[in-house]
Amino acid sequence: MIQFYNVRKKEKVQIDPSKVEKKVYTRTTKNGKISERYAFAAVDEDGTKMTKFCSKADYDKLEN
Repeated sequence: MIQFYNVRKKEKVQIDPSKVEKKVYTRTTKNGKISERYAFAAVDEDGTKMTKFCSKADYDKLEN
C-alpha cells in the first residue's frame, strides 16, 4: 500500500499499488539543464486526485 494525503479529507489514505500511476515531470531550467521529478498519482474513492513525489529508486521499484 502507498500512502497519500487527501486534502479534502485532511487525512492520510492508503492506496493499492495497482491503482497508482507513475508520472515523470520534466522541465528545462534557466541554465538549459533538464530537470526530472518522479511522482505517483492516484484517485481516491471520493474523486480526489492525489500526487506524491518520490525518489527515482522508489519510482523504479514500483512495477506498473
